Amino acid sequence: MGKEKNPRRVAENEAMAKTRMLRTSPQKLNLVAAMIRGKKVDKALSDLTFSKKRIALDVKKCLQSAIANAENNHGLDVDELVVAEAWVGKNLVMKRGRPRARGRFGKIMKPFSEITIKVRQVEEQA
Repeated sequence: MGKEKNPRRVAENEAMAKTRMLRTSPQKLNLVAAMIRGKKVDKALSDLTFSKKRIALDVKKCLQSAIANAENNHGLDVDELVVAEAWVGKNLVMKRGRPRARGRFGKIMKPFSEITIKVRQVEEQA
């Protein structure tokens, strides 16, 4: 007599993770996301580990979360996972300011963004 189970948002061979409120602009975050799109997860993790971008550490945590979701929640094989999609979205913007000359006020925008990573299990061709 209970409620119906919610349908999955991703396919049977996919898993997803999302990180919100990352303190960087979406434009900068998208550079890191583009770096890992379409790569195997072990290669993407090593690229993020040795990246000089500050936000790469948070993207790496999100990717590790997607891998853990694939393994534990959906029973997928970690060795066959590929970063299928990685997209970036805007979040809130903190408005700050600084007094400037002649009574003016300089606006300082501090943007936040979010990243969603989807991993997919792909069988290797022999």
